[in-house]
Formats: sequence, C-alpha cells, structure tokens
Amino acid sequence: MVDLVVPVKNLDRAKSRLRGAVPGGGAAHRELVLAVVLDTVTAALAADGVRRLLVVCEDARVVAALAGTGAEVVDERGLPGLNAALDFGARVLRRADPDTAVGAMQADLPALRPADLAAALAEAGGRRAFVADRQGTGTTLLLGAPGAALDPRFGPGSAAAHGDGAVRVGDRLPALRCDVDTPGDLRLAAGIGLGARSARLAEDACRVR
Repeated sequence: MVDLVVPVKNLDRAKSRLRGAVPGGGAAHRELVLAVVLDTVTAALAADGVRRLLVVCEDARVVAALAGTGAEVVDERGLPGLNAALDFGARVLRRADPDTAVGAMQADLPALRPADLAAALAEAGGRRAFVADRQGTGTTLLLGAPGAALDPRFGPGSAAAHGDGAVRVGDRLPALRCDVDTPGDLRLAAGIGLGARSARLAEDACRVR
C-alpha cells in the first residue's frame, strides 16, 4: 500500500499555459483546473494499492472542491516550491505511520485510470520508482520505498534526476504519463479518455475532440 501526496497551486496561478483551452476567461480556467484535479484525485483514490491521498494546496477553493471525495486536504501557505510541498505532505502522512511508503503524484492527469496507477504500483513492487511523462523528461509519479525518504526532485529534467536511485516503471501506461500543461496536451488526453468533469468542460467548449 502507498500513501500519495498531490500538490495543487493557487487556482489563480495554476496551469498558466493552459489558459484559453476553454472559453470564458479566468473563471472558466479555474473551473477547468479544478476539474482536472478532481478527475485525477478521484481516479487515484479508486486505484488498488492506494491507502491515503493527501492534497497539499494553498487555496481554500481547492479544499472546498475536494470535500467529500475521500481525499485529505491541507491548506498550507508559504511553502517554497513544489518539492517543499511534497516533503511537507510526506511528513504529515508519516505522523500516523512512519514506515509507510509515500508517493508524489502530479495533479494534472485528467485521463488517469485507476487500473493504470495500480499497475504502476505493482510494477514498482515496493521499490523506489518513478513514471516519466509523455516526453520522457518530466515525472508524473514518484514512489518512495517503505519508510524511506521521498526525496522529490521535481523540476526541469526530473526524470533523469529521479532515475538516479529509482527504477523507471509505467512506460506502457499512457494515461499515467499524460500530464496536461497546454491545450495541445489536453487534446491528447482527450484522445485517451478524459475523466467525467474534464470531459464535460471540453465538450461544452467544443475545443477538444
């Protein structure tokens, strides 16, 4: 079993390169970001092998949107970047179980399927492991070994950074590798199959097929 940390930025700053993917200005963009997060979290919570999922955010609107999903959410302001947020989340999860295996998953995987995440966890087999993004340079999922430090190294070239000491898994799991940063990415995710919330917005906008 693994406990996951999922980081989410303030909605007003999140996914700036995705702006314009759906019409309607800032409000529509925030709705899309929330839909992507909700589809990602919902799929992850349904995956075999996931015990707890903690969202670390800096926005009360994210806390409200995730109410009732089964995710744990903490609104923690002032953390200096993504890796700091992940380390914070790992510490929170380990308060209850110091020996747990903690993983870090990106929040922008709207095509994620529970079976794909479960397959990656099974392939990792309790080892420190990571899933590279579609381009092979970034990371969508990092898994720590039970009781070991998460040691996140997200940022440019994170796949290579995580490959130093971790096994690469999930190469045949496109839904788990398809993070969404741009309208083009969203179209590719739609080709795999978006989650219900993201699909509704994409269909309403008639911009993603």
